[in-house]
Amino acid sequence: MIAEKRLRDRGQAFPIYVVVVAGLLFAALAFFAVGQASVTRSNAQGAADAAALAAALEARDNLVPGLDLALLKPKDWEDVLDGGRLYLSKGCEEAPDFAARNDATARCTRTALSFTVEVRTNRTVGKSVIPDTDSMHGTANATAVIEPRCHLGSPTPPTQPADPPDAGSEDPAPIKIRCRGGKEVDFDPLKPNPWRTLARTLFDVRLAD
Repeated sequence: MIAEKRLRDRGQAFPIYVVVVAGLLFAALAFFAVGQASVTRSNAQGAADAAALAAALEARDNLVPGLDLALLKPKDWEDVLDGGRLYLSKGCEEAPDFAARNDATARCTRTALSFTVEVRTNRTVGKSVIPDTDSMHGTANATAVIEPRCHLGSPTPPTQPADPPDAGSEDPAPIKIRCRGGKEVDFDPLKPNPWRTLARTLFDVRLAD
C-alpha cells in the first residue's frame, strides 16, 4: 500500500514538474528577448548620438559657400562668432550617412544651432517567445548643439611700414577674438588659419541634456 501511494504521489507530481520547468524555460526565453530588445535599443541610441554629433560637427567645420574670412569687417565677425555664417544645412545633409555606418536610418531636423536626429535600426529584435519581436526595430533620438564660446575683442592695430603706404593700400587689421577660459585668438587676414582649425576653438559641440 505504501509503495502504491508513493507511485501515485510521483505520478501526480510529475505534471507539476513539467509545468514548473516549462514556466522557467519560458521566463528564460522572455528574459533573453528583453535582453535582445535592450541591445537593439542601445544600438539605436548609439547611432542617434553619433549621427547628431556628426551633423553638428559637420556644420561647425564648414562656412557658408563663398565666404572669405579675410574680407570680413570686424562687425561681420560678430555674426561669425554667433554661428550665423556656419554652413548649418550641411550638417543635416550628412546625418543619414553617419547613421548608415551604424546600420540605421535617420531623419534630421535643425533649429538654429541645434540638430535633432531620429534613428531607426535596420535590424529587428529578432524572433522570440514574445509576439511580433521579429518586426520590432530599435528607435531613438538625440540632439546635439553648437555652442559659441568666443566674442570679438578690440582689433589689433596693423604694423606701420617704414615707408608710408599709398592711399587705399592699407592692410586690414588682424581680428582679436577672446574665448572662455582666457584664451585669445588673433586672426590675421593676410595669413588666415584654416577654418576647421579655428572653428574647434570658437565653438563647442555637445549632446543636449
